[in-house]
Amino acid sequence: DPLADVTTTDKDVKVVVEMPGIEKKDIKINAHDDTVEVFTTDTAQRKYRKIIELPSEADIETARSTYKNGILEIVFSKKTKPKGRQINVE
Repeated sequence: DPLADVTTTDKDVKVVVEMPGIEKKDIKINAHDDTVEVFTTDTAQRKYRKIIELPSEADIETARSTYKNGILEIVFSKKTKPKGRQINVE
């Protein structure tokens, strides 16, 4: 199983997965509401599959990913909290 690490800053959620020996074209990533699944295609030399739990504040719509030197990085922006609004009494 590939090693995966999730770190959170005030702005984003970062998932780092170690996948040495894989070509970028063989990596597939599926993000769901509370998990991200990282796996390799059938043509990959090595088989990886990992499901990583995401903190609820990760906004999967914003996901971007890079892969270099065997390290896959997926970054999600944090969901902005809905701002409260004042309601006037009529």
